[in-house]
Amino acid sequence: MAQDWQRSISFLKDALGSSTAEQASERLQPRHDNLPRKLSGATRVDEVAVQRRWETIFSGDDSVRELLADPASMAMAERYRQNIENFIGTVKVPIGVAGPLRINGIFASGDYYVPLATTEAALVASYSRGASLITESGGCASVLLSEGVVRAPGFAFSTLAEAARFACWLVGQFEELRKEAEATTRHGRLKDLRLTVEGNHVYVIFEYTTGDAAGQNMVTIATMAACEYVVAHTPIQPAYWFIEANASGDKKASYQSFATVRGKKVTAEVTVPAELIRKRLHTTPEKMVDYWRMSALGGVISGTIGVQGHYANGLTALFLATGQDVACVAEAATGVTRYELTENGDLYASATLPNLIVGTVGGGTKLPSQQACLELLGLAGDGKAKAYAELCGALALAGELSIIGAIAAGDFAKAHERYARGRGTDTGDLHALD
Repeated sequence: MAQDWQRSISFLKDALGSSTAEQASERLQPRHDNLPRKLSGATRVDEVAVQRRWETIFSGDDSVRELLADPASMAMAERYRQNIENFIGTVKVPIGVAGPLRINGIFASGDYYVPLATTEAALVASYSRGASLITESGGCASVLLSEGVVRAPGFAFSTLAEAARFACWLVGQFEELRKEAEATTRHGRLKDLRLTVEGNHVYVIFEYTTGDAAGQNMVTIATMAACEYVVAHTPIQPAYWFIEANASGDKKASYQSFATVRGKKVTAEVTVPAELIRKRLHTTPEKMVDYWRMSALGGVISGTIGVQGHYANGLTALFLATGQDVACVAEAATGVTRYELTENGDLYASATLPNLIVGTVGGGTKLPSQQACLELLGLAGDGKAKAYAELCGALALAGELSIIGAIAAGDFAKAHERYARGRGTDTGDLHALD
């Protein structure tokens, strides 16, 4: 990650200001005096524990504490206990709804008003416009294609020969590994095992289905049980091993996940009539395809994994609202958007997302506000995760139609001027960019 030397020197000079290099160096040295108080009782959420934390971390205006540890948050503190440590209150993020979004899916079928939690102006309005465009076009098809959550332990040996012998032994142990792993969970199922030998290292990909849970913790616990069996029974002991060797794609974009699946893989499509493109987006299907063609090459030039406009915007807002692990957006927001002209001159659009780590039970989905948002969608609890994944695909497609329409029409900057800076006239119309 080299940087131009002239730019580096210029930046350092600006950072130093009037300080000498010696003074700056002194500020960067370790300090061991007057260490601050440690926080204690990490899992306690009672008023006494919360008050002690506030006394430790903040001595300013009480209004700051009252905004975060407000009565409503404290009344529900016990509901948060299993999801947070060193609890001091809650952050309130505004929620808007995008829609209506008509989905003609295998598991998600109907008209949805989608809760999105965000601080970015114009985002909800843009997704709402795209959702309405899809609905006016008869809805989008959205299909869950595959699912699987992986954990990838790594084992190190003295030689390649030992690694190869271990790998040969391990592939014959699938049924025993499955038995050990599945004994830790009611819903997780080990469905595949893949090995990569790199020198004297062996990377093992354990792939599971996880029911209606996103399953990150589930597969970690199951894989730990399987690895303990391996270490206890292998005829070739590893020098050392780790439960995760950074080969799973966990919370990062990776070509492995992009080419296969991690979580749930969904594809969504819609054909939008040319007249609706002109009426709602103020552009043409031809112009949008021209933009998509240029943006696809731009993605190649810049090295993106996949080609898409802004999946992360809608997914982050939806994940926040519905209690998903928001960090998983790092991998969930990869995929491919594709536009084509039909023989009739209409716009065919599709969005494919192979890495949706999502669920409708467990984790943050049981928190009060997040559970309420899932209830709003009709997707709370058991049996709803597949439908939720198809909703994610449809929402991403809606966002792509709106943002690319805005760029093609020359309205992209105008929309942010209007909503982010509040300089436009509020018409009360959620079809923001009309």
